[in-house]
Amino acid sequence: MTCTRSRSSLVLSILFAVVLLVLPSPSSASNRHVINFRSPGLYPEGLTWDPSGQHFIVGSLHSRTIHSVSDAGVVQTLISDPYLPENATILGISVDSSNRRLLAAIHCLPPLLPCSALAAYDLRSGGRRIFLSPLPSLPGDDADIARDVANDVAVDYNGNAYVTNSAKNFIWKVNSDGAAAIFSRSPLFNSQPVAPDADATFRDCGLNGIVYNSKGYLLVVQSNTGKMFKVDEESGTARIVLLNGDMVAADGVARRRRDGTVMVVSQKKLWYLKSQDSWSEGVIYDEVELEVEGFPTAVTVAGHDRVYVLYGRVMEGIMSSYKDGEEREWFGIEEVSSEKESGEDKIWVYVLIGLGFAYFCFWRFQMKNLITNMDKKTT
Repeated sequence: MTCTRSRSSLVLSILFAVVLLVLPSPSSASNRHVINFRSPGLYPEGLTWDPSGQHFIVGSLHSRTIHSVSDAGVVQTLISDPYLPENATILGISVDSSNRRLLAAIHCLPPLLPCSALAAYDLRSGGRRIFLSPLPSLPGDDADIARDVANDVAVDYNGNAYVTNSAKNFIWKVNSDGAAAIFSRSPLFNSQPVAPDADATFRDCGLNGIVYNSKGYLLVVQSNTGKMFKVDEESGTARIVLLNGDMVAADGVARRRRDGTVMVVSQKKLWYLKSQDSWSEGVIYDEVELEVEGFPTAVTVAGHDRVYVLYGRVMEGIMSSYKDGEEREWFGIEEVSSEKESGEDKIWVYVLIGLGFAYFCFWRFQMKNLITNMDKKTT
């Protein structure tokens, strides 16, 4: 019996240790990781995560610079490109991990001359520029009347970049050598009505956030309609992803590789989406309210699959809604978590505990029968 009791205690100890390991930390859900970083007048619109450098990367509104931000809020200038047009805006950015390059969508706001381009920088050599590729307009188009807007960028495993044109609803493709061409002009991009609740900020903003999926397609959101499109990476053909709601004012997009969850950010909220059929259909399964004043524009997935949004207050910078000499100095990157996902994790923990307890009870029952039979034989 002494041996049996010691074994029972051992099993209980092991079970208790497992419970402590799998139970979520009580502070993990409530204490979100908040990064406040100082860079006067930066007003970044784009955000990405560099897995090799283990830091965030943000663009800039007017300074022709790209910066790294550590998880402690330390800012360093990663790239300074004085050969870009003065006051050019760096919008979407994406890390090409396979080739250790950083891709940046370049756009010139009025009163600058029209300019839309994709820049590639070598992250292995201190940010040396590899190429700056002008992005072509539609044949016969007058860019002076309606300028193109290179907004967001995604990259595939071959180094091809895909850039959204928010003004004219098409997608460019730029290969690894910098050759640029119009890639997808699907009629579907102009087939959907502008959402009635689209405010003035996004009423004229079409295709916006874009993310690449290794199964051979891109997912693209459209700000003024709230729709999502699935675009074939070879042919450029598109189809609407059937969702259980519209994501009006959708901006940046990110994908979590672990489970394929897609996050879409807007000025007001972050949507969580999943699909069981490679995005012929999808479901918005959670919405998280965000700080409107911070004007969130981008979302990324950092280490350990943690989701972060950028509060770059970019509209304040565009509208110059500050006093002379009083440009904002502080900006934010904040972790966002889904309460529904946290709830599911807790359910699985309780299931594991229940299974462990059931196994322990079964083991005790078997041991009791074994000891009883041994006592009978001894007698």
